[in-house]
Amino acid sequence: MIEKMSFVTLAGPKTEIDYLVTHYLSKHDIHLENALTEFSSSEQFTTFTEENPFKVSLNKGHELMNLIKNPEKVQIEKIKIPSAEKFIEKIEDELADVRDNISELNEKIQALDTDYSILAPFKTLNYTLKGIYDMEFFKYRFGKIPRTNFDKFESYLDPDMNAIFISTLIESEYVYGVFFAPTEYFDEVEKDFRNIHFDDIAIPKKYKDFPNSECINIAKKKAELEEEIKSLEAQINEIIEKNKVRLVSAIRRIETAYSNFDVRKLAAVTRDSGVTFQVLCGWMTTKEAKKLQKETDNDVNVVCIVSEDVTDHKTEPPTKLKNFKLIRPFEMFVRMYGLPAYNEFDPTLFLTITYAFIFGIMFGDLGQGLCLMIGGAILYKVKKMDLAGIVCAAGVFSCIFGAIFGSFFGFEFDSLISPLHSMIKLPFLGEINWVLVAAFLFGSFVILTTMILNIANAIKQKNLGKALFGPNAITGFIFYASIIGVIFLYMTGNPLPGTLLLIVMFVIPLILIFLEEPLKNIIKKKKPIEESAGIFAATAFFEVFDYLLTYLSNALSFLRIGVFAISHAAMMQVVMTLAGAENGGTPNILVVIIGNILVLAMEGLVVGIQVLRLEYYEIFGRFYEGSGREFIPYRKKFKK
Repeated sequence: MIEKMSFVTLAGPKTEIDYLVTHYLSKHDIHLENALTEFSSSEQFTTFTEENPFKVSLNKGHELMNLIKNPEKVQIEKIKIPSAEKFIEKIEDELADVRDNISELNEKIQALDTDYSILAPFKTLNYTLKGIYDMEFFKYRFGKIPRTNFDKFESYLDPDMNAIFISTLIESEYVYGVFFAPTEYFDEVEKDFRNIHFDDIAIPKKYKDFPNSECINIAKKKAELEEEIKSLEAQINEIIEKNKVRLVSAIRRIETAYSNFDVRKLAAVTRDSGVTFQVLCGWMTTKEAKKLQKETDNDVNVVCIVSEDVTDHKTEPPTKLKNFKLIRPFEMFVRMYGLPAYNEFDPTLFLTITYAFIFGIMFGDLGQGLCLMIGGAILYKVKKMDLAGIVCAAGVFSCIFGAIFGSFFGFEFDSLISPLHSMIKLPFLGEINWVLVAAFLFGSFVILTTMILNIANAIKQKNLGKALFGPNAITGFIFYASIIGVIFLYMTGNPLPGTLLLIVMFVIPLILIFLEEPLKNIIKKKKPIEESAGIFAATAFFEVFDYLLTYLSNALSFLRIGVFAISHAAMMQVVMTLAGAENGGTPNILVVIIGNILVLAMEGLVVGIQVLRLEYYEIFGRFYEGSGREFIPYRKKFKK
């Protein structure tokens, strides 16, 4: 059901806007609209130009909120705005010193990582770095050579060159190492190494031991620093946990203050030179609006006007759904398609009934239905998942039809209908599965029901043309109902209506559907057709032909309900055959369990999706637009 809305206008002195928001609006759910758009002469009004003073505190608060575990479970305490701002600032200052220390330690770790990456390629060098630095008659260079050049190293360099190259690491792209040369020959040797693209690597002079030892020491220092960081992070967590309740309370208070102040963005302010007034407006449920009006009756600083005429405003009323608890989970499917417009019927109840009913037929098994029902109920209770509630409802109807079909985890018992064996003999069609016939009749009933809903929606929207003419209007209802009626009479062996009645039932509705566009335009007092008569006739003919095909495809689509019911029974029969339960044999319980799990998981998912497809394409498409916008109270905008 869609809650009835009223348009509320609140006015008062500009200086009292915070009072109005805090004492009234913050206690009620109101979907605010831009007040400037509501007035025909906006020249008399302007907007607030003040910047929100709580922005900085809000940003800091949200950063701190990310550090709090399960803030939603905290019992909020009362706290004034100045105190809230000071407390957030206090916690931020306490954490700042700790964060600075962490930042310094991270910089040190980064520096150690850099040094380690320099030293690591030379870990196999069996010389101390100090010994290399202190050589009196030799010079050296650490570095790397491209692997392709190193492979030609011996042939490229002069064999009489006074140099030694010690490789320490060979990779796919580079060879790392160090070369030594006597001081008097070093420049010449260095030039030769440059020719083979030797790239110098500068070893920090502070490292003097064996490279491997220095790498071990670096790793130890890094581990020590990381432990210090963990200790500091624990300190942060301790500060947050110690002040958790008051901190969350302060942040929530600032959120409220921010959202209350931000109401100014939607307010209109008079341009008069005298006392400046502000105006706020928006949508509230009629019940809530009357309550607010009563509260403000004796307040000289607030004028509250409530209008129940929703058509007399620039904006369309938002949609607020209110359904009883059992069907509320199915609102999820409605929202996935689109919320109903305010002047539409809420399809939640209809979807709940049809979805659960169709699922039950397609997945009829008492045992598996119990699993779905119990599992869904537990998940819904614990996790509050809408999907779990849907599964639970689907499981209930699966149990019902499982009892009708005589199936309990694939074990068959006496039943009213057997999806595999219940047959009926019909004229022209011969012997046919009764489940398929029932699926066709059910589908026809659903289609006729959706047409009635479409007509009711059109009447609610005061759209006479939409109610009278079209494939889903009164003309379409008469035509389709006549087809179903004639088929029923023929199949049951009853005499068919006379020619005149058939003309009334079929021909006249088709003609009216053909003339849908001009008839609607006449009702709206418009020109009957915009284009030429020939173009209109051709377009209308193909549209009518498409409608007829749609009627047929829709009816056939509902046959899949019966097909899936038969398919489910057949799959369970296969499971029981594999388990050795045929001909009264003792079944293999393990096979039965595994088979039921596989059928429950795979076919259950497929059936759930197929039912949703039927809802969206074959049912909703006939009467439901889903073009509404959600009712969003301004005070919930910053709730997290």
